[in-house]
Amino acid sequence: MVTGFVAGKGQVEALNLRQMNIKKLEQIESILSEVVLGKELEIKLSLACLLSKGHLLIEDVPGVGKTTLVQALARLIGFETSRIQCTNDLLPADIIGTNIFVKETSDFKFKEGPLINKFVLADELNRATPKTQSALLQAMEEGSVSHEHGTIELPKPFILVATQNPFDQIGTHLLPESQLDRFRMALYLDLPSREIEKKILLLPDRDRSFLNLDPVLNQMEFEGYQEEVLNVKISDAIADYALDLLEYARSETDEGFLSSRAGRDLLFVARGYAFLQGRDHVLPEDIQTVSPYVWGHRLGGHRGVKYGSELVKGILTHVKFS
Repeated sequence: MVTGFVAGKGQVEALNLRQMNIKKLEQIESILSEVVLGKELEIKLSLACLLSKGHLLIEDVPGVGKTTLVQALARLIGFETSRIQCTNDLLPADIIGTNIFVKETSDFKFKEGPLINKFVLADELNRATPKTQSALLQAMEEGSVSHEHGTIELPKPFILVATQNPFDQIGTHLLPESQLDRFRMALYLDLPSREIEKKILLLPDRDRSFLNLDPVLNQMEFEGYQEEVLNVKISDAIADYALDLLEYARSETDEGFLSSRAGRDLLFVARGYAFLQGRDHVLPEDIQTVSPYVWGHRLGGHRGVKYGSELVKGILTHVKFS
């Protein structure tokens, strides 16, 4: 009898803790919805990606709120943003850091670049040259960076959020497949509806409003949530569904390619999305909701995230959960 009572109490406490966590995350979503209007789904997906310890890519034309969303999100979850403004003349050393000669000691000292941080915003990533873009590959995959005198381990968690402009804009360079595959998710914000755009036009100083936001979480709390997401259960049936989608996409589409990493990323983000719904298990609906955004940039390639997302939505109509 005593054992049963203790187990029941533990289950109630776990449920209460989960509900409290969800309320804080819902608060973040609510605040972000006031900063970036009309993008409730994209906000939830962004949170799901970061909760799954993934890197995020946001593609769209300038002026739709990409950078504002990222900076506001970082502030609300307790992170200081290290920003890299990508340009055609940006060099790898500008991102990673460089060795500086110290006259007093007659020795070189490594001065860290903006990449050495927990939360990094790479703004307009595809304006940087391919050589500079490649400086991020090791950081995104291994959580470390190499320079001429050794290797530096990046702080944990290391979160990279990048924005990019559509490929047909002047001064852009295509991201290679190897880099696209390292982004767990990609979003396309798109223009708002007429009603929402009218509200945006009437808002004063909208782009700087995130500076007044107070954090809802601290870094330790958010990292705790990331660990909880890993405990969200995935059944064999859900795993088989993900495999069915992978196999169909590989055999029936000529666009891009879905690696095993793409399959793993789908399940990781689905866990994060289920966690935001207050569940401890993944449903088929979670897979269907997040897959266009986990696979869209991988299949869209140079045609863009929006094009690839529509391809994935078509795949979902042909592959049923069983």
